[in-house]
Parts: sequence; structure tokens; C-alpha cells
Amino acid sequence: MSVISRVWNGKTGRKPWLRRVLIVLFIVLLPLPLLYLIVFRFVPVPVTPQMLGEMITFNEVQHHWRSIDSMAPALKHSVIGSEDQAFCTHHGFDVEDIKLALKQHDNHPGKKLRGASTISQQVARTLFLAPVRSWVRKGAEAYLTVLVEFVWPKKRILEAYLNLVDWGHGNFGAAAASQAYFHTSSSRLSPAQAALLASVLPNPDKWRATRAPARRMSRAIARTRDVTRDDLDWCVR
Repeated sequence: MSVISRVWNGKTGRKPWLRRVLIVLFIVLLPLPLLYLIVFRFVPVPVTPQMLGEMITFNEVQHHWRSIDSMAPALKHSVIGSEDQAFCTHHGFDVEDIKLALKQHDNHPGKKLRGASTISQQVARTLFLAPVRSWVRKGAEAYLTVLVEFVWPKKRILEAYLNLVDWGHGNFGAAAASQAYFHTSSSRLSPAQAALLASVLPNPDKWRATRAPARRMSRAIARTRDVTRDDLDWCVR
């Protein structure tokens, strides 16, 4: 009897169901995600669980992978500025932003807890998890974020984000969003268009990039300037 067979079947006639469950969980939680990340560190990610969900329900999905180096620099600056200014310095989690979110919730307990997800967390969630909110999902997201940061360099993480994030109305990634909203390629986006795209990321189905509120637009432009002024994108150049 092989070692694998002994581990799976046990030494007695009883089936070791708990052991089998633990073995399956180990395979699902470590080797498979690691292999997935190793492969797609170099190969474009073709689809995500959210895209599959849209396809299954017969909703239109637009997605075209593009190299991060072919995208307009303004888009990278705008997204880092709006979504995660500490992207180049944290290791997956922005501890200071989490503390701030908790403090704000303590001061205003009636309000919904503000999200403090980094770009790395959003990439881990997008790659592996369905868009369903639960504490189990948050735990899985934290674990997968550690794996993403361990296997992928920052530039690849941002590239995956820009290519896979939901920009609303069936448009996934910057290439699809640029065509849908501005009828141009992601390489030819102007700074204003890039800021508009970044400004709607928190709720892309509610806010359209072509008519984002002026306040959100101004904030996105200001944060983009912060990135270029303070060299906050040094890890993706």
C-alpha cells in the first residue's frame, strides 16, 4: 500500500473522514492557489469568478488583457492615488488605514464600517472569490492576500488589478472601460479620463465614469498629484 493510500484510507476499516477533509482543505488552501499564482504571474488571467457569474446569468462581459506598460501612466497614478496610496510600502494590508476605519466606526457606530481594502486585497478577492460578503470570505481573502504578496511583485499585482477590476456595466479591466466610456484605448487615456475612471471604482455600477460627480473627480485629481509629487508609484516603474 502506498503512503498516499495509507494516509487517505487509514490503517483500520473505518474511513478517516476528518483526515480526508483536512487533506482536501490543505490542497485547496495551499498548493492549488500557489500553483495558480505561479502560472498567472507570467500569463494573462483569462477570467475571474465574478466574470463567470456574469456569464452564467447571460450578462455581457467585456474584458481585454493589456500589459501595464502599454497603459497610460496617468491611469496607474490615479488608481494608486484613489485606492491605495500606501501600495508600494505595505505588505498586503494598510494597518494605519484599518485603524482609521475602526476609529471612524467607533465615533459613528450607526454608519456602515468603511472598507479599508488595499489593491492587493482586492486582487486576491478578484482572483479567487465570488462577490459574496461574509466573515468566512474575509478570512479567506486575508490568507490569499498573503499568498499574492509572497508570489507576485507589486507591478504584477497592479497589472492584474487594472486588467480585472469591475468598472461597471459588464466592463472588466481598463481596456474594456476605456473603450466603453471614452471610446479610446487604455494607452491613450488623458489624465482627466484616468481620474474619472479611478473616481468611480468604489461603486462602478452606481457611478458612471462619463458623469462622475465633480467632487469625486476633483478628489481623484488631487490624489493623482499626490502620487506623482511624493513618488508613491516607485514600485511599479
